Amino acid sequence: MSIPNSSPTISTPRSIQFPPLPLQVAESLPHDARRATLVGRLWVPGVGPTLVTLAGDDLHDLSTVAATSSQLMELDDPVFAVQSALRNDQAPRIASYESALANSDESLRDGTQAWLMAPCDLQPVKASGVTFIASLLERVIEEQARGDASRADAIRRSLTGILGDNLAGIVPGSAQAAQVKEVLIAQGAWSQYLEVGIGPDAEVFTKAPPMAAVGTGADVGLHPGSSWNNPEPEVVLAIDSRGQVRGATLGNDVNLRDFEGRSALLLGKAKDNNASCAMAPFIRLFDAHFGIDDLRRCEIALRVIGPDGFRVEARDTLAKISRDPLDLAAQAIGPHHQYPDGLMLFLGTMLAPTQDRMGPGQGFTHVVGDVVTVSSPAFGALVNRVRRCDEIAPWRFGLTALMRSLAARQLLA
Repeated sequence: MSIPNSSPTISTPRSIQFPPLPLQVAESLPHDARRATLVGRLWVPGVGPTLVTLAGDDLHDLSTVAATSSQLMELDDPVFAVQSALRNDQAPRIASYESALANSDESLRDGTQAWLMAPCDLQPVKASGVTFIASLLERVIEEQARGDASRADAIRRSLTGILGDNLAGIVPGSAQAAQVKEVLIAQGAWSQYLEVGIGPDAEVFTKAPPMAAVGTGADVGLHPGSSWNNPEPEVVLAIDSRGQVRGATLGNDVNLRDFEGRSALLLGKAKDNNASCAMAPFIRLFDAHFGIDDLRRCEIALRVIGPDGFRVEARDTLAKISRDPLDLAAQAIGPHHQYPDGLMLFLGTMLAPTQDRMGPGQGFTHVVGDVVTVSSPAFGALVNRVRRCDEIAPWRFGLTALMRSLAARQLLA
């Protein structure tokens, strides 16, 4: 059945023609995809967003299990529910994964065929900041540079001389962290970012409202007023309304370093813009083959390939995070703050590219046309192209449109 006025706007014609994105089936999935429990969302033309799971080479409709990603996470045992639906033929095949992935490339998309979306829907998207020493240093640099990228290299050298490896291995909120704080204050090196980096309270902010995140193959957006920005590859927790971590995915927390560097009060403008939040195709549910301990030691890789031939590649491990993922989840939701539809929580970036791109001492910044790949053996890959957020199709499909779609399909209880 058709859903009037509910289809997301198809991308506007481009003055720049981009080559196809490197969306490869094998690379996009976990290395052990055949045994992983993977759930995502598929845009089905004439129907709307549809909850799906991957079984073999195909995407299967989970509408009989849950109407939304949020509702699935609220079940007592989401993994059992998904597997039971597949065993009992209650999850009909909807599309091949290969065709949906290929059609997810926004520059080539056929609006009459299905494509992959971000795997969350009603969940607000929150994010933790400065949870790795490398990103902590870069935040202090942004603060001291006041948004001027040309000052970053000199400040980095100065801060490294003061901080050195003093912060490595410090448990945030510990007595040792309090002693380091006193030393850094005496040296004139204390910062609001160090406060949340090694203090007792984590930084948790709103990255995007429900329904605003984009999926693999979509364009990601930079504010046109930004000239110093970067990708932030991260692991993203899927948390239910009771604070239980149900699974995880990969994300790119697109960041404007100059905006936040000018003032921490511009964090919202630095973080929440059209298409500035991207997530990999599937939430990998915790099951017998993958749990919190596997997540704690998973590896993440970042690759940026520019239209100018510039290339950045880096990798690191979540094991270096300064706060445990479950601690971050507990700081985001609990007696002090409820999320009735659950939430998605970015855990912070371990990879902040600093390679000079525009000239010596200028560090890294995006250019339009960059292709960003965030990948992990445990989760697969998230691939997006960078554009200006005011040139990307505007976000139109929100909560009201979703409710209309679900009501038309008789999926609202």
